[in-house]
Amino acid sequence: MPIIAISSLDTPQLRIYSALTETQLRSRLDPANAIFIAESPKVINTALSAGMQPLSLLCEERHITGDAADIIARHPQMPVYTGPRELLAQLTGYTLTRGVLCAMRRPAEASVADVCSGARRVAVIDGVVDTTNIGAIFRSAAALGIEAVLLTRNSCDPLNRRSIRVSMGSVFLVPWTWIDDASQLQDLGFKTIAMALTDDSLPIDSPILSALPRAAIIMGTEGDGLPLKTISASDYVARIPMAHGVDSLNVAAAAAVAFWQLR
Repeated sequence: MPIIAISSLDTPQLRIYSALTETQLRSRLDPANAIFIAESPKVINTALSAGMQPLSLLCEERHITGDAADIIARHPQMPVYTGPRELLAQLTGYTLTRGVLCAMRRPAEASVADVCSGARRVAVIDGVVDTTNIGAIFRSAAALGIEAVLLTRNSCDPLNRRSIRVSMGSVFLVPWTWIDDASQLQDLGFKTIAMALTDDSLPIDSPILSALPRAAIIMGTEGDGLPLKTISASDYVARIPMAHGVDSLNVAAAAAVAFWQLR
């Protein structure tokens, strides 16, 4: 295996770990060379099991025969860059979670039709920009039987390093892609359910909703919720009944409730 000891922060091959922003890693202008960074052995192994292609590994020296050993064994020709914990923290700007990072090739963008093929329950994330919320929504989606996730293009990238880590690798377990408008799903046979507080909304435990053969649950932004045009275009509007005058939940918490109820 090609083990490369780091003695300088100026190693060109390490720019992907230290000098490139998430937007640059995503490389919208050159999708063929787009990459993402996965962090921690558990998450990296989940990504590899889902078919992600590794490009290189960055880890503390002690992890070559420790936490990173099985990752290296799966891809013995992958370059492994290593150095002491303090140097890697200087390089990346933070202390590595479990001491391991992996650069991976970003998969090609899938079509909405392919991602939703055969699915009965899907989620639409509309304008959610917080990386922690995205990761938490994906983790709930994977755990609670949501079969696909669609994101509007003004949402946070699920392959953002923090989103991946918060999801514990669940972004690799649930098929997902970008969508321009949730109404596209109606053409695929889904009834759309907008999660919003309106006078004509149904409680989330309404039998009408649970009986739908194919349903798309639409979750809105952390602050303003869903746009009015999205709510108006949806087949149903649903709310989560709440006590003590509380009028809303964090979007990740609301998603978990909705996914459980409508699974």
